[in-house]
Amino acid sequence: MPTGTVRARPTISSVVVLLIATLAIVLAATGAWLPQAYGAEIPAKPDGFPERPITIIVPYAEGGESDLLSRAMAVALEKIVGVKVLVVNRPGQSGMAAVPEFMAAPADGYTLFESIDEAAANFAAGKLQQNPALDWWPLGMAQVTFSQIYIRPGDVRFSDWASFIAYARASPGNVKIANVSSPGSMEHVNLFEIEQVLGFKVSQIVFDNPVERYAALIGGTVDALLEQPGDVASFLASGKMTPILSLYPERPFAHEKVPALDDVGLLFDPLPRFRGFWTLPGVAGPRRDYLEAALRAAWESDDFQAFNRQRAMHLIDSYRDHAGAKAMIKTSIDTYRAVYKKMGLIQ
Repeated sequence: MPTGTVRARPTISSVVVLLIATLAIVLAATGAWLPQAYGAEIPAKPDGFPERPITIIVPYAEGGESDLLSRAMAVALEKIVGVKVLVVNRPGQSGMAAVPEFMAAPADGYTLFESIDEAAANFAAGKLQQNPALDWWPLGMAQVTFSQIYIRPGDVRFSDWASFIAYARASPGNVKIANVSSPGSMEHVNLFEIEQVLGFKVSQIVFDNPVERYAALIGGTVDALLEQPGDVASFLASGKMTPILSLYPERPFAHEKVPALDDVGLLFDPLPRFRGFWTLPGVAGPRRDYLEAALRAAWESDDFQAFNRQRAMHLIDSYRDHAGAKAMIKTSIDTYRAVYKKMGLIQ
């Protein structure tokens, strides 16, 4: 060091700045600085809530879409709320067997309930006592998607929607479409609406097991299949199925070449497939607000978005906040009731 030169000593403030900068780099690298990993702003925990594990009750069996969604959401949610999020399966009675356990839980925000559009259908049909838009508190919808009609590629009788409809009209009741077993399901209601508007009739061959539905189309037992794109993504990718109609008003970006309802003159609002999360309406407002914000932040996380893309749940706007979820449920209930009356399922 040259004579007369004095080495500058770091001041306390510069040391603090250096430590903070170093800490920021470490936290960012390890993922420990969690709030910056998510787009939604999370409010402060209300009175320390939550301080123990949260439980999500899933009214369907392990391995199904509701189960997969709930487990992916639990992982993302844990990073937001800072406590374990447990998933318990209580399958049975078309999603209704678990309702008494949910309704009997303390209204403290520690019990959440996953459900789907089937809850709206069950309420409209008089099978479910509680209105899922009013007697449960929707925190948000995490998946919203549409259905499509699929055929086998290379079928010499029809290759698109126009030729399929022409064939169906020329052979009333002879075209077989694989569908779910419940006559009041979203799939049955949407197909009924299409038949009513376009004036044709198909035979619905029902299967409880989705694998059997898919095999029926691929193997030639049926002529078409009504399903959601995420459920048959592998068959679409392998060229074993091809969509000919999207049951959505306009064409989703991933299926721009497939006609949608508006394209073929089907001017009705189709029922969507939705999956979301509820808590009890008696939960204190600040806790509900916190859970709603946490759910949104978890949904926006990179890991959960990757999960939703893998399940093809990103093709349309697939999130609804409390108000949007409540409106979607109410609209679905009204639609189910109106169509059920036309189908003779209710008075």
